[in-house]
Amino acid sequence: MRFHYNDSNFESEEHEMNRINRRLFMQQTALGAASVSMFISPHAFAASRGNEILKGVYDFLQRVANEDGSFRPGIDPLYKGTSDTYYTGIAAPTYAVILCETFGWPLPYLAATKEFYLSSQKPDGAFHSRSGAFDPNTPQAKFYNTAQSLVALRFLGEKPKYDPASVIDFFFQQDEFDKLPLYMTSFFPYFYSALGKPMPREYDRRLREYMEKKQTDDGYIGDHVASAFHMVHYYRLVGAPVPKAEAMIERVLRDQQNNGSWCHHPPDWDVHAVFDALFMMRQIGNPDDPRIRSAYDKAVQFVLQCRNDNGGFGHFPNYTSDVDAVYFHVGALVQAGFLQPRSDLKNEEFLGWGHAMIPGKHYSCVG
Repeated sequence: MRFHYNDSNFESEEHEMNRINRRLFMQQTALGAASVSMFISPHAFAASRGNEILKGVYDFLQRVANEDGSFRPGIDPLYKGTSDTYYTGIAAPTYAVILCETFGWPLPYLAATKEFYLSSQKPDGAFHSRSGAFDPNTPQAKFYNTAQSLVALRFLGEKPKYDPASVIDFFFQQDEFDKLPLYMTSFFPYFYSALGKPMPREYDRRLREYMEKKQTDDGYIGDHVASAFHMVHYYRLVGAPVPKAEAMIERVLRDQQNNGSWCHHPPDWDVHAVFDALFMMRQIGNPDDPRIRSAYDKAVQFVLQCRNDNGGFGHFPNYTSDVDAVYFHVGALVQAGFLQPRSDLKNEEFLGWGHAMIPGKHYSCVG
């Protein structure tokens, strides 16, 4: 997901640290990446650091877990979150569930987390968050919260109390889906994959037609890696070839910064850019392309600089540890081969935003 936050809404002192000068940020990360690559390769580094990183992540999740089954965005109770965790209180517990499933960890308060989700659903089928900046009654909020809750419930071994289909059906009345941000296109097959029901072919046809009209010659839509990622994610989930895939990969490779990131916009736009780019290269790129392997290595160097002493990750170096950042950076490390998920994963296609999807494997949620 690609929610964009407003810095003025953050009030904790901890968050003020995040508002560093962007030019200084780029300089610092470039120097840090160079210093890592000078002494040790990312893969050798992974062998010695992987267990330490995973232990730190699980310790961080335990520290942000609430007894009611929810999770805070960060350790500081006053920290309001960034991106997904800022907008909705359903994001942090969902990413915690996904991370625990990925690595075979027990949830701190399993029964309470199940009840947290089940009690968040309304009779109309939509799930509502009890916290966050998003108005839970808007169609976009209902869509996000319902899709993420369905994913969490599947991996918790539970089913929703009410049929959530009406949340999706709304968007195909008078083409309401074209009012959503382009970074929400893959929420539709993600929703149906988690629900375990086939996506109507008519919905798929209309969405693909919409995206392909928006696509430019370089393969992107919305001129941003997040929207392009969601297009690739969409096509992988429905089992169709990605249009202009080669052009898309060329732009991804071209857009990587010297520090290993894909940060071309204000930070609130690029919070998940590394994850997005790695997914695209891994799923539709040529694995034998040395440029892609090099891009993986540089991305790993960048992500490792985002790790904090408390075991969590911030979205950028020196940023507050946030469950949203933890998921996307750990997911990036999985995609780059730096961290290994459990070997017996099932339903990996809707385990989060595709970090565990197997390249070349056919997935299809379309009826």
